[in-house]
Amino acid sequence: MPARTAAAVADVEEPQPMPGLQFNEPLSWRAGRSIPVADLLKRLNALSKEMQDMEQEENERDSFAKVAKELVNPNLLAHKDKGVKALTAACLVDILRLCAPHAPYTEQQLRDIFNMIIGQLLPALADPTNAYNNQHLYVLSSLAQIKSIVLLTDIPSADNLIKNVFAICFDVVSGSSKTSPREELQKNVEINMTQLLTCLVDESQTLPPEVVDIIVAQFLRTDLKALSGVGGKNKKNGVIDERQSTLVLRQLPPAYNMAKYICNACPEKMARYFSQYFNDVVVDASNSSNQKHPGKGKKRHSDGLDGSGDENTGGPTEQDLKELSKVHGLLRELWRACPGVLQNVIPQLEAELSAENVQLRLLATETLGDIISGIGAAGLPPAPTMDPAAYPSNALSDPSENTVSLNLLTKPSSPHPFPSSHPQAYSNYLGRRQDKSSLIRAAWTTGIGRILITCAGGAGLSQQEEDRLISDLSLMLGDADEKVRLAAVRAVASFSFRDVISKLGRPGSVTDSGSILAILAERIRDKKHSVREEAMTVLARIWGVGVGEMSAGNEEVTALLKGIPSKILDTYYTSDIEIMVLLDRVFFEQLLPLHYPPIKGKNSKLANGNTQGPKESQGSMEKSGDTIDPDPIRTERILLLLKDLDERAKKVFYAVQSRQILLSKVMRAYLERCEDYNGGVMDDNETQIKEHLSRLIKTFAGLLPNSQQATSDLWKFAKMHDRRSYQLVRFCMAPESDYRTVFKAIKEFTKRVVDASASTSASNGLLDTLTPLLYRVSLVVYNKSHVPAIMEYSRTDEKSLASTAHEMLREISSRTPEVFKAHVQEICRTLQDEAPSAKKPNDAGAVDNLKACASFAAKFPTEMPKDRKFVLAMSSFALYGSPPEAAKYAVSVIWAVTEKKESLARDLAQKCTKGFRFGEEGFLSRLATLSQLMLLAPNEIDDESSDEILDIAIKQTLLQVREASKKPADDYEWSSPADVEVQAKCWALKILVNRIRSHTDVENLADVAAPVYKLLSTLIEQQGEISQTKNTPATHKPRLRLLAARLYLKLCTSKSHDALLTPSAFNALTTVAQDPVKQVRAGFLQRLKKYLNLQRLPQRFYTIPFLLAFEPSDALRSETTTWIKSRATFFANMKPTSSSTRANIVMESVFARLLSVLSHHPDYSDEAEDLIDFSRYIIFYLQNVATPDNVSLIYHIAQRVKQCRDAVSSTPAPDAPPTEADDRLYHLSDLAQVIIRKYEDMHNWTIQTLPGKIRLPTSIFSEIKSHAEAQRIAEHHYLPEGVEAGAEDVLRATLRASRAAQHGKKRKSEGGDVDGREVKKAKSNLPIRKATATTSKAKKAGTKVAKTPKPKKLKKDEKQGSAERRRSGRVKEVEKNYVERDSDEDDEEMETVGAAAAADADDSDDPEDGGAEEDMNASVDPESPDADNDAQKEEAEAEQQEAEEQEVEEEPAPSTSPKTTARGKKKSTASPQAKAKAPTSTKSRATRSRAA
Repeated sequence: MPARTAAAVADVEEPQPMPGLQFNEPLSWRAGRSIPVADLLKRLNALSKEMQDMEQEENERDSFAKVAKELVNPNLLAHKDKGVKALTAACLVDILRLCAPHAPYTEQQLRDIFNMIIGQLLPALADPTNAYNNQHLYVLSSLAQIKSIVLLTDIPSADNLIKNVFAICFDVVSGSSKTSPREELQKNVEINMTQLLTCLVDESQTLPPEVVDIIVAQFLRTDLKALSGVGGKNKKNGVIDERQSTLVLRQLPPAYNMAKYICNACPEKMARYFSQYFNDVVVDASNSSNQKHPGKGKKRHSDGLDGSGDENTGGPTEQDLKELSKVHGLLRELWRACPGVLQNVIPQLEAELSAENVQLRLLATETLGDIISGIGAAGLPPAPTMDPAAYPSNALSDPSENTVSLNLLTKPSSPHPFPSSHPQAYSNYLGRRQDKSSLIRAAWTTGIGRILITCAGGAGLSQQEEDRLISDLSLMLGDADEKVRLAAVRAVASFSFRDVISKLGRPGSVTDSGSILAILAERIRDKKHSVREEAMTVLARIWGVGVGEMSAGNEEVTALLKGIPSKILDTYYTSDIEIMVLLDRVFFEQLLPLHYPPIKGKNSKLANGNTQGPKESQGSMEKSGDTIDPDPIRTERILLLLKDLDERAKKVFYAVQSRQILLSKVMRAYLERCEDYNGGVMDDNETQIKEHLSRLIKTFAGLLPNSQQATSDLWKFAKMHDRRSYQLVRFCMAPESDYRTVFKAIKEFTKRVVDASASTSASNGLLDTLTPLLYRVSLVVYNKSHVPAIMEYSRTDEKSLASTAHEMLREISSRTPEVFKAHVQEICRTLQDEAPSAKKPNDAGAVDNLKACASFAAKFPTEMPKDRKFVLAMSSFALYGSPPEAAKYAVSVIWAVTEKKESLARDLAQKCTKGFRFGEEGFLSRLATLSQLMLLAPNEIDDESSDEILDIAIKQTLLQVREASKKPADDYEWSSPADVEVQAKCWALKILVNRIRSHTDVENLADVAAPVYKLLSTLIEQQGEISQTKNTPATHKPRLRLLAARLYLKLCTSKSHDALLTPSAFNALTTVAQDPVKQVRAGFLQRLKKYLNLQRLPQRFYTIPFLLAFEPSDALRSETTTWIKSRATFFANMKPTSSSTRANIVMESVFARLLSVLSHHPDYSDEAEDLIDFSRYIIFYLQNVATPDNVSLIYHIAQRVKQCRDAVSSTPAPDAPPTEADDRLYHLSDLAQVIIRKYEDMHNWTIQTLPGKIRLPTSIFSEIKSHAEAQRIAEHHYLPEGVEAGAEDVLRATLRASRAAQHGKKRKSEGGDVDGREVKKAKSNLPIRKATATTSKAKKAGTKVAKTPKPKKLKKDEKQGSAERRRSGRVKEVEKNYVERDSDEDDEEMETVGAAAAADADDSDDPEDGGAEEDMNASVDPESPDADNDAQKEEAEAEQQEAEEQEVEEEPAPSTSPKTTARGKKKSTASPQAKAKAPTSTKSRATRSRAA
């Protein structure tokens, strides 16, 4: 028993033998006795299955020795059968697994094994349908998971094998293997290959450069352009189908993912390899350039890219640049995929930012910008949709605004925030803002925009950092180089609507100074056309896209964008022809796109694919059941645009519409002449037709930038003789055409012109010429399709657009009443229903409808309803209408439509006068009705009613002061709105003036008008005071004075009434232009310029605008200056007619009248100080009128004034000595001559002697009968000592200030800031007055005072010779007639001017066409702005003169105008002695600068 137990114990302790390989069949054979393939496959399969189930430590290693040796037999490794190889490889990887870590093979055997696996099995993985695919997968899995592949690194000189492993693996997963049947691989293939390659990289001491190239190439698979040079099965000559680039990838390419995983798994090693790779490429490029440019100083062809001089010398070649560009593109993708491998490359890239070569700096700047933005090799994502014509418009809540790019290749992505990962490189990148090369700054600007758009690749930016980048972007908008400014504008254009509002809008709106939107708005006036074109288009597009949000009432968007249309339309005042054409294109393509909304018809799909109506926020009026009407949608957009315009922009908006009316007349004349021209084949009047057609073409060509090309294109269009095109243009201009007709006509016309150009192999120049003209003549805004919607808005006040709708209705009714034809009956029915009564007021918008009806009835009385009910309704408005203007328009309608005028007028007059009491309900309406009746029906009103009307107007209204002023008598202020009492007095004045306006008996007109003229003059001279007790309220006086001045202007539009305005009364009227209240000055000048534009006032009224030399309001002064230059250009360009050879010197001949007005000015004094001040009037005149061509004439007129006597104060006796008024004229004549001479010298002009004399108006000048007296006056110098020097100082300072202002505008247009540095302001403005009393002090101090030299006397023969030598080349031989000029001749001349303007447009009797043809811009501009060419020439020449000056100014910079107190009275800067010498006067000497 014990023995058995001991034996049992011995059996337990004896170790069990480890199991071994049971397979014992031979796998090798001798030569000539090979094993059949079937048997061999069977044996290998059995061996493989057995070894697959075996574990490494559970089997005897020695049992594998025989099999391991047989498996590496060349008979198996090189067997022809693929199955044998596959099974052999499967067995071999098991041997390596079971025998690990020591492989039972020599280095050569391992090389043979891996050669077979790499060369045969791995490529076979590309074919999933292979019969032995499972064995292939098993081999790959074993090598990857057991990491047997590391044995490859132990083989000497295995670089080629390693390279093949990487190449084959990437080819297999990318589908580029030759054996690929295009079937999808299993995911485990990609995973195992990734592990396989990662293991190789991790275990290898070094990787061959070819392997690095292969890994790098995988990241370029996202860039189709980089792959275009790589051939393939579906690529011919390396060309890739562009349509493939639009495909959206749902996942990244497998080869890309493999390379990305490898780099992220081994970041340190790969960082070293990539750093060396990048450095090698840069060094190769440098070596190549050094070989090609061994010497220095030889410029390359590309050196002049940015004008940076020789910094580009010795740069890389084009091929080098291509390689460098590819490598830098690779860095973009590497940052997106595996930023860790760039830890050594980023410093190298940072160093390139400071490279001498521009191309390298440019590549580095672009690359770093894209890296920070997370933009890869595939480039940018698709630009955001910013379609201003889309409907519904983009909204901040739209899902499309939140949608990121679905294409993974173009979706910006940055794994880490670059600013925090590489702060030094980021800081150096931001420093490129001040790079000396504009190319670098432009690329940097583009990069900053992308960083902001992508939020640094999605990594996010801090609020502070984002604000800094936005500030930098705004600075680049003002860069000195146009390329940088253009890049900045385009960067802004790439922002989505949401980003514009949330990011760019954060610093402020477009009207907030310093905000990026405001600086962008400044670029629309840029000196370079490309910049201003891009800026204006971008701004208009932003507004067009945001109009939906503004319509929905989004206050944030409205506050940011509402000022954009005003900024754009304000460019109209530049009068630059290129800007005008650009403005037309932007207006009709961005702000109000012609195809907005893109709805073809009712029940149709919208542009965004929706089938239902628009959002509730974008118009409820356009919905009608299930239909969509585009007209109300478009009308709402027009009203939204008009609503937020400032006053200047509104003038432009309405001027553009007025221009359409004017130009359409010229276009009709052009089309008629084209038809007469008949393509060049004419039977009669060939010369006349060609001449008239040539004039019309010249008119149109003058409105376009390239007038020569435009002339050629317009002749080409005439020779085409396309009658259908003629009719299409007429459709666009016809008031009867609805909007759909106009749009379709424009579309068809464009297509016909394009087809015609294509058939003649011509360029699109013809379309470029005709399109702006077609835009300008088409009735787009004032279209009859918009009238119903405008009327609806005026009634409902939906979206607070009622006032804007009323305003537009007023404009349409006054400009194009024809469009109301289809709607006038509806308007009349509305008015009939809203007729007021004693207890029921009318609707607030009725006055606009009444005005529209009045305008329409005046032109088309037969189209108006004439039934009794309508007439009674109008009578109700006449008696009870509110505001009073409603009663006025109602009377006009009644007078136009009724046939019983006499009875109705008598009845209305009796009702208005019977029981009239001031202050009762409706008394203002009665006064307005009486005012209109006195104008339209003076003969129909009986004498008794007429006397009652005068009693009401004078005794009960004008002479009564119901609320006496409690302020000082000289108090004078403006208040708004006007109170009831002053309104009543205004209507009473109109009653009196309309009474004499309608007076038809010329013989007794003077007697009837005398009291009224005296009343108006009193109001003007007494500053609105009419009461004898001087207790008129201070707020009434400015309005009464303004109305009196305006009524004078209206009276003087009639020749018979103008004759009653005496020269002294006219002189008093001119002082209204210098009223202390700005509203009075502006209102008076606005009406004056309107009448002068229409040529309804005599020539003498052109004197008044020149009194604005001291105007304190820059805006009013600038507008008036522009208007004067426009009129001067108009008259200078006017062709003289046979009846008057002097119709084109209107502005020159006004100079004599100006001197006469100044001599009677309340501020005039013979003191040197005042004369120096008065020199500014003359300088102001010369700056706006004088040119090298007319300066001789102006100088001659100044001389002629000294040869006459004053006839304003009284008519002197022939032998009487000169009066004080004469001396004033002679002082001013000498002053004018001195200033003109100085002005001529500063501009390097030449004054020539005119043959003969210019006749002066006899109403204000009289002839000197005595020759001796005339000789004495001519030889006497009237100017006090020091005036010439003082006037010259004022002239120089004025020109210097003008130049500084102009240079400031130019600098601002080119870019106001350079690298954040603001342009310094000019040191001085206009000089202040210098008191002559300080002369004695100057003498005491030892300062020399220049004496005025006396003019050198010439002998008689010397004078004669000088005149002959300096005969003017401008003025032709003039009849020597010394008869003084009469005012009637001036009137005839002005009538001749209008006739001359009318002669060219139409050979028929239509004077308006001529005005349109000759003065297109001056007639339609809001303030008739014209090109400022004369001013620019003037400043350039004065600048040259200033450079020659050697004087050093010791006094501080003078101010623009004399100092004024709160009430406008000038504070004297003279010494007490000067004040003592100055004569006392009851009137202020500062009337010319009274403005507060």
